[in-house]
Amino acid sequence: MQLNCGIVGLPNVGKSTLFSALTSAPAEAANYPFCTIEPNVGMVSVPDSRLHKITGFVNPKKVIPAVVEFVDIAGLVKGASKGEGLGNKFLGHIRQVGAIIHVVRCFDDSNVVHVDGKVDPLSDIETISIELAFADLETVQKRQENLVKLLKSQDKAVKDKAKAVEPILVELVEVLENGKPARSLELDDTQKELVRDLHLITMKKQLYCCNVGEDDLEAENGYVAKVREFAQADGSGVVVICGKLEAEISDLDSLEEKAEFLEAAGLEESGLDKLIRKGYEMLGLKTYFTAGEQEVRAWTFPAGAKAPQAAGVIHTDFERGFIKAEAYHCEDLFELESEQKLKEAGRLRIEGKEYTVLDGDILHFRFNV
Repeated sequence: MQLNCGIVGLPNVGKSTLFSALTSAPAEAANYPFCTIEPNVGMVSVPDSRLHKITGFVNPKKVIPAVVEFVDIAGLVKGASKGEGLGNKFLGHIRQVGAIIHVVRCFDDSNVVHVDGKVDPLSDIETISIELAFADLETVQKRQENLVKLLKSQDKAVKDKAKAVEPILVELVEVLENGKPARSLELDDTQKELVRDLHLITMKKQLYCCNVGEDDLEAENGYVAKVREFAQADGSGVVVICGKLEAEISDLDSLEEKAEFLEAAGLEESGLDKLIRKGYEMLGLKTYFTAGEQEVRAWTFPAGAKAPQAAGVIHTDFERGFIKAEAYHCEDLFELESEQKLKEAGRLRIEGKEYTVLDGDILHFRFNV
């Protein structure tokens, strides 16, 4: 289960400012390319109103949210796949993340230099996309070279797998040579599993994050419209934020101050909250809760997980010795307001090993090791 999103983009698009606001841990930000060389890594709490609502009925000593990791990867430039701008090193960092957030500059500011001398979000997206595709192309072609020996193997299992992989690699080469992402191929789950060990960058889900000026939050500018159109064709999502504004919000000390700031700005929630939730969703993650007097806590699990697997998120002993799970949904708690009333209404269930955990479940595990 991968829990991290990589933040990529050209230099000077606002990646490090965004990362600093996300984590409230300053990443070096400056008005020149390659300011970030080693990736900055930060754990970010996932905003979830359900968690705080649960505490109103349980009154715990501690409240612990779910978290997701964000990785600020240095700005890529044209030629990165050939090593330009320390590109090979940066591309290696991208391979390690579960999903990609592509920050695109959608604001005009003569005081912030653009690496290509002009603001053109589609050109910027193309630059990054081509470099990532070419990096993947090199990976696929190396696998094709190694496949020659495997196809001659005396081991039937090895040979059969190589035969199954061969046509997929041919398709991938064709797509990547045209600068298109590997995810544009409509591979089924079996085919994806055969090439999973290639760790293709362009196979990862991607979200476009449009960084706009403060005046463009209410009425989106033409730059954002172009990105939305492109993202729709690409099968990707879009989030619009103002990095400068988010940085100001993150500098405020209390939740009350942040709420007042958002209200004054005419915003219901921060752009970063939307971004965090989108990143969490892209990684295929869901949340269940444990609730008691000591703590109310949000736990992250992969969508579709059975009860023992979800229990293992807390501790491997919980999965190994799983017996049953006491379960009810947070929405039932919000309606009936106490566990006792849930029992009386028959909504507190006892679930076994085959139960598929739902997003928003509140669980208590019984186990024995």
